[in-house]
Amino acid sequence: MYIDLIILIVLMVVVVMFFKRFSSFVYFIAVFDIFFRILTFIKENIPLDDVAAVMDKYIPTGILGIIDKYTSGIVTTIFDWIYLVIMAIFWFYITKFFISKKKI
Repeated sequence: MYIDLIILIVLMVVVVMFFKRFSSFVYFIAVFDIFFRILTFIKENIPLDDVAAVMDKYIPTGILGIIDKYTSGIVTTIFDWIYLVIMAIFWFYITKFFISKKKI
């Protein structure tokens, strides 16, 4: 079922509608991906087979997992590179934030 893809798209649309800045979109993508990665870490390190089975079925490993699940071929490659660019922009924003907060 496409529930994870639908939720991701709806949340992206909501973020773009309410915040209307590219940086908000970048932060949303990064936070969403970090959240999925935390859930994946919990799934892999909690020895409960039932919880892991439910998480495997309904929760993707990250945004790249969603991209790989619903696309293939050149479309996957394009979306993977878009994801990489967004994460590089996120890294730039975070680095810029830490440099601007530097107090000597």
